[in-house]
Amino acid sequence: MFYRENGQFKTSYEADQALFPIRQDRIAMLVILFAAFVVVPLTATEYVYTGILIPFLVLTLATIGLNLLTGYCGQVSLGTGAFMAVGAYAAYNLVLRVPGLNLLAAMLLGGGISALVGVLFGLPSLRIKGFYLAVATLAAQFFMDWLFIRIKWFTNYATNATAPKLIFFGVPLDSAGRRYLFTLAIVVVLALAAKNLVRGAIGRRWMAVRDMDIAAEIIGIRLLRTKLLAFAVSSFYCGVAGALWAFVHLGAWEPLTFDVNRSFQVLFMVIIGGVGSILGSFLGAAFIFAVPILINQVPAALGVPISTALSSNLESMVFGALIIFFLIAEPHGLARLWQLGKEKLRLWPLPH
Repeated sequence: MFYRENGQFKTSYEADQALFPIRQDRIAMLVILFAAFVVVPLTATEYVYTGILIPFLVLTLATIGLNLLTGYCGQVSLGTGAFMAVGAYAAYNLVLRVPGLNLLAAMLLGGGISALVGVLFGLPSLRIKGFYLAVATLAAQFFMDWLFIRIKWFTNYATNATAPKLIFFGVPLDSAGRRYLFTLAIVVVLALAAKNLVRGAIGRRWMAVRDMDIAAEIIGIRLLRTKLLAFAVSSFYCGVAGALWAFVHLGAWEPLTFDVNRSFQVLFMVIIGGVGSILGSFLGAAFIFAVPILINQVPAALGVPISTALSSNLESMVFGALIIFFLIAEPHGLARLWQLGKEKLRLWPLPH
């Protein structure tokens, strides 16, 4: 009744291949976008912007990038933090050394440079895969950490890199609300682009390589080109996310901001949210942000204050337990649970 496709007939291929073919999905998406673009700016506080919404959106974008590579193409990567760092420092140096460069153009170019680096480190994927490929991408993480720490030119010979004044087409992003809307617009556009990408020929080639690369090669899919394209697109998304994290969220950062812990954080978001799901990237990032808030706020609300050290340890324990749970009970994460819930709504109130 609430979620039924009955009577929603398609009369053209375009309608059948629409991004949201079911009316309820279209309405729900419009409501979510209206809430994000209109309701939130009218109600959110400074802390909600800077402490929750902006970092959530940026890490969601990085999670989408990793999900395209690992979830859709099956190439394991532990170098997400490195590609985010490349995007951040590339955008920083472009703004610093190219006068008058538009902020959005600098971030997109930073993502493009990150894509080139991703292709370079994706070359071993033709010969190795699985655990060995994960180690190769982990080497990229350590190499980039060393590069940005040792070569001071990337940080303009300073200890920390400081983002310039954020101006977008003459509009200064001088408030948390404006920075939030700027980040939200980029994430929405790139998320819709990723959703369309995985539904097309490129996405089908990625999934064929993920499911069985030998069979994919037999039917004519060029493995090297397909894998390198996945590394390039994934690194582009991570690079743009790194630029947003540095410019919009932090304002000033050091090389260790994008260390291996950042890579593992994004990987956890993919696992918990759902491997091979754009929606899962949003759910995983939201869940990772919600758990620390609950761990810190719930005991205080119950009159049982806990120390910062205990809170940090509880976060690690809870995340570890949740990852083990999802790997065993539901490998496809929260996105699969959401899909099961929609299937139940299709049948309700009929017996199952």
